[in-house]
Amino acid sequence: MLFNTSKKMKKLTLTILAGALSIATAFAQKDADAKVILNKLSKQYRSYDAVKTDFTLTIDNQQANIKESQTGTLIARSKTNKYKVAIYSPGSAAKPVVNQEIISDGKSQWTYLKDANEVQLADADNSDAGFNPAKIFTMYEKGYKYIYTGQQKVGAKVYQMVDLTPEDSKATYFKVRLAIDKVKNQLYSAEIFDKNGSRYKYTLKTFTPNYSVTDAAFAYDKKAHPGAELVDLR
Repeated sequence: MLFNTSKKMKKLTLTILAGALSIATAFAQKDADAKVILNKLSKQYRSYDAVKTDFTLTIDNQQANIKESQTGTLIARSKTNKYKVAIYSPGSAAKPVVNQEIISDGKSQWTYLKDANEVQLADADNSDAGFNPAKIFTMYEKGYKYIYTGQQKVGAKVYQMVDLTPEDSKATYFKVRLAIDKVKNQLYSAEIFDKNGSRYKYTLKTFTPNYSVTDAAFAYDKKAHPGAELVDLR
């Protein structure tokens, strides 16, 4: 999982049965519905150069008695696989305090941990099995099976629910559940079901299409993190 916001999470360690032809036919129909919904979402997202969104991240693992929530900001340019994620400290005031940063220029990934004053440098994971925030709106296009599971109404809004299953058995998660605003045709939330029993739910609070940003934003800035120790994990 890309956003590793708790040290406790690091220590934690579908099968669908269908026998009747009628069930198989229903699943095939739902797959077709899911493709229409996802294609529409992808087409709109790909028309943007870059996007910015503020989100809430909720981590839930009942077996480990862990439930925590944090806020963050994502800036992504999917065409070049570049992104910058900031996770804020809980209880941050009007000006949020960055607790963790994850930056990628499409080739390398820098993870800054404020508490340790450490920067971890690794190769960017561009594989189908990796969960990449720059691809959150288009991730289904390759390496996933998908199924439309119906609509959910929350207040006055209606969300189309689509479940994604990675085809790569080595993926650390076994399902991603997307909630898509039916009227705005925008992603509302993405919930990742990890194999260790954890659930990571990203809920988008704001969405700014065609956000103005330069490539410099997707490169690690040493001056912004004075004294941080560099740990090369490549």
